[in-house]
Amino acid sequence: MSEPAETTAADTPPFRYTAAMAGEIELRWQDFWESRGTFDAPNPVGELADVSHPRAGAPKLHVQDMFPYPSGAGLHVGHPLGYIGTDCYTRYKRMTGFNVLHPMGFDAFGLPAEQYAVQTGTHPRVTTEANVERYRAQLRRLGLAYDNRRTIATTDVDYYRWTQWIFLQVFNSWYDPAQRKARPISELIAEFETGARGVDWSSLSPVEKRKIIDDHRLAYVSEAPVNWCPGLGTVLANEEVTPDGRSERGNFPVFKRSLKQWMMRITAYGDRLIEDLDALDWPEPVKLMQRNWIGRSTGAHVDFATESGAVIKVFTTRPDTLFGATYMVLAPEHELVSSLTAASWPDGTRDAWTGGHATPAEAVADYRAKAAAKTDEERQADAKEKTGVFTGSYAVNPVNGARVPVFIADYVLAGYGTGAIMAVPAQDTRDWEFAEAFDLPIIRTVAPPSDFDGKAFTGDGPAINSARTDGDLDLNGLGVADAKARMIAWLEARGHGAGATTYRLRDWLFSRQRYWGEPFPIVYDETGLPVALPESMLPVALPEVDDFSPRTFDPDDADSEPETPLSRAKEWVEVELDLGDGPKRYTRETNTMPQWAGSCWYELRYLDPKNDKALVDPANEAYWMGPRKGGDQDADDPGGVDLYVGGVEHAVLHLLYARFWHKVLFDLGHVSSREPFRKLFNQGYIQAYAYRDARGIAVPAEEVVERDGAWYYNGEKVTREYGKMGKSLKNVVTPDEMCETYGADTFRVYEMAMGPLDVSRPWETRAVIGSQRFLQRAWRLVVDEQTGAVRVTDDPADEKTRRLLHKVIDGVRGDMEELRFNTAIAKLIELTNGLTGLPAAPREAIEPLVLMMSPFAPHLAEELWGRLGHGDSLAYADFPVADPALLAADTVTYPIQINGKVRGKVEVAADADEATVRSAALAAAGDHLGGREPRKVIVVKGRMVSVVL
Repeated sequence: MSEPAETTAADTPPFRYTAAMAGEIELRWQDFWESRGTFDAPNPVGELADVSHPRAGAPKLHVQDMFPYPSGAGLHVGHPLGYIGTDCYTRYKRMTGFNVLHPMGFDAFGLPAEQYAVQTGTHPRVTTEANVERYRAQLRRLGLAYDNRRTIATTDVDYYRWTQWIFLQVFNSWYDPAQRKARPISELIAEFETGARGVDWSSLSPVEKRKIIDDHRLAYVSEAPVNWCPGLGTVLANEEVTPDGRSERGNFPVFKRSLKQWMMRITAYGDRLIEDLDALDWPEPVKLMQRNWIGRSTGAHVDFATESGAVIKVFTTRPDTLFGATYMVLAPEHELVSSLTAASWPDGTRDAWTGGHATPAEAVADYRAKAAAKTDEERQADAKEKTGVFTGSYAVNPVNGARVPVFIADYVLAGYGTGAIMAVPAQDTRDWEFAEAFDLPIIRTVAPPSDFDGKAFTGDGPAINSARTDGDLDLNGLGVADAKARMIAWLEARGHGAGATTYRLRDWLFSRQRYWGEPFPIVYDETGLPVALPESMLPVALPEVDDFSPRTFDPDDADSEPETPLSRAKEWVEVELDLGDGPKRYTRETNTMPQWAGSCWYELRYLDPKNDKALVDPANEAYWMGPRKGGDQDADDPGGVDLYVGGVEHAVLHLLYARFWHKVLFDLGHVSSREPFRKLFNQGYIQAYAYRDARGIAVPAEEVVERDGAWYYNGEKVTREYGKMGKSLKNVVTPDEMCETYGADTFRVYEMAMGPLDVSRPWETRAVIGSQRFLQRAWRLVVDEQTGAVRVTDDPADEKTRRLLHKVIDGVRGDMEELRFNTAIAKLIELTNGLTGLPAAPREAIEPLVLMMSPFAPHLAEELWGRLGHGDSLAYADFPVADPALLAADTVTYPIQINGKVRGKVEVAADADEATVRSAALAAAGDHLGGREPRKVIVVKGRMVSVVL
């Protein structure tokens, strides 16, 4: 791996390290690394195995970045912050003996390319591949040490073949709650066939059997309330909808609609997704966000009978308050609303309950229409006035037989819990507000403190007003926990309910009405039921279409019907296949998978990207991601990527979905690791000044000028603010500009020196010059700027220099292990400054400095390493190790206290005895003693000297 011998600009005078010289050096070394595969990591088996590799058989380290979506705008300087951080870390670990896997790929499906295709007619693949190439070039220019043989894009057909394969694994599985794991659907069918499930299987028709089995699958079709966005022609996940009920992309209105959609049964894994967080080395705030998103609640399901014969099932976390349930509320969309809507108002109905309507039917219809026009956020806003109407029906409270009116109100949502609540206004603030508005009874069931003067009391306390008159149930005096347990036992014994655990988490909506996504490996037969394609028919490639857009409809019309672009590819949709029982006509699924699909498992494909026989070879997966075993490693290690770095904005959904898919694959025996990411690190953001004109509109930051402490754009005064760097604030600085003006190494050092990696930091282009000057000083330590000669001496370093060197080595190693790159660079600057003051820097110190600089400024370090006479790349050179003997201080400085006040200090040899320290301290403090003899002198070894006069 020797350096190319041709003459370069760095070999001709003047020999100053300028941006131009940096650019020439950097491009040359990037070519060198690429041509030799310097950063390729060997696998244990398969096409990427290499027993001759310098790290073959070494301990492994798998480090991964959250891969980017390649937009046409390219990278700005905020994007590569984490990428540079992981590059510095992996370069260091490679030099300390690890076989390092550090790959990069592209999350390339998604709406932006599709919308551009709609606007311009350009195929999304053309746009996407051009964007990918731009990102590749930008990342390469930064000198990032990736194993480029492993690069993937989720849009590669060879990649999404395996995304489809994973979907089939999920589709062909069911969750066994007894074993707490996914099992093949064939095992469920066998249980039905043998009668183990108490069903007369032989008496059922083939269609009936398929429907029963389909209801158990981990991937299933369901008619469910979804976020329908006619303007985009697709449904959206909750996270793609803004708080004001519009699409995050395009700002179109979003409506609730019931549509047939593919769903993933992620709720089955709710407990495991919570429990396994304990084994992960993740930031605690991220773990908390995941726990809150899953939202596990324990309580009881309670059945309320109605006078019409229907039963309203509610879930409550506070069954101990049932005696205080004085009314019920159903979501306007609840399936029982129609059957519970009475023909006329019962006697005694209050005017406030009717909404001014003559009949319950009119009141309910009017209220449902108004509720449908609101977003979930509007409906659940705490500050909004509580509204609702009476259905005209009553339910019966099972604990005391009381008749309770049944309302519909928009603050209850159909998609949460059972879509119905028992209202206990004394113990719930929203219920209290509703009860006040509609003049409903309020009964306290938990005694508040004596000094409580509020309304609803939500705290703990003894139960009151909670006993049946027949003595069958008495909770009075019990605390909340004991009252809950006794109430649940009573409900279960009387058949009125049961203890239960529920989750805020909902099954994963997995369909999108788009073109630019993974096609489902599913067809439908004459029964209309889904049929999985065999693995031999994968991949199902996207067909070519002429029109990528949804059909023209009113973007403000909630009733507009979706028509997917794929549904218009008739020759592709209607297909004849032989799936084992002869040729038949089938209809393909015309939805596509969401963008999340490809990013749910990419960490696995990096391990074995050339494998066309399996998702990943078991030996390669076990090596790179398997649980750690032996020695002092945790016996319950979950496995996974050793370090995963990305933004906190993906704290919940991407990570939750990836964990779910990984657990299914683990259950089915396809992977040995039960978690995809062992350690997670969230990097901060790059912030930059942004400027707004008098209208509040952002103006281009690079065109703003400062005059007399104010800022102007085109002569007009503007205001300045800090914001996350991005197109919307027009404050983007690109890495291309930085590389051109300063060089990639300077840019890398600046980004790493700005502050701790996990903290957001302000960008200041003018400050980059400080990092450039540091590298220029390091260059001058080795290269004579006039002659180009190496000016390093082979004479031994003096004791002071040697001690400084080893102190820095020790500090840098500790910083690198903990990702404290800013403090590591500060130590390297300290060493550089120390060497700069010498007539000539000793090789003994220079070579360790160059090696320690190499993670941050790899091109410059390679160049200096070569000029120092080394023929090979330093990528696999040993990182310096400090000599413990040189870390011990040779002197100690003692503060001198006189009568309790510090009056001076004295420096003595570290091994000086007490008498020597005492004598030196008294000599140094002579002026303060005034000739007086001390009454007492106390020497605290290594810390201080106290003199008492």
